[in-house]
Amino acid sequence: MNLTDVPGDPGRKQKHKRVGRGEGSGHGKTSGRGHKGAKARQGGTKGPGFEGGQLPFYRRIPKFGFVNPFRVEYAVVNLDQLNAFDDGTQVTPELLYEKRLVRPRGAPVKVLGRGKLNRKLAVKADAFSACAKEKIEAAGGSAERI
Repeated sequence: MNLTDVPGDPGRKQKHKRVGRGEGSGHGKTSGRGHKGAKARQGGTKGPGFEGGQLPFYRRIPKFGFVNPFRVEYAVVNLDQLNAFDDGTQVTPELLYEKRLVRPRGAPVKVLGRGKLNRKLAVKADAFSACAKEKIEAAGGSAERI
């Protein structure tokens, strides 16, 4: 066993390297930066995308499409999920959030027409698919946009 094999004290923090504090420290004079050159200078490193002056990859690749900044992301709930409520319940986005059927809170809710609705519900939501609205009213309930 050597002294180098002894594990360090886990409770003791390692000191950071103190550069430029004399030759005797082992990190004096050039402070571990070598002699001259861009990397020896202050502020001498380029960003992660820099390729030596060549046009960077992220600028070389083609960019397609269009991202609509006004797109509305709906929290979606289907009719078969609404069967969890009792007959005559007034279903609101807050109630859907409490029952953990939609996430995140405050997102606009859209009701879609997957499945069959077996309850008479008064559903209030931000949007309905035509099929969902039809099925809610066919079950004797009401679909109201808020």
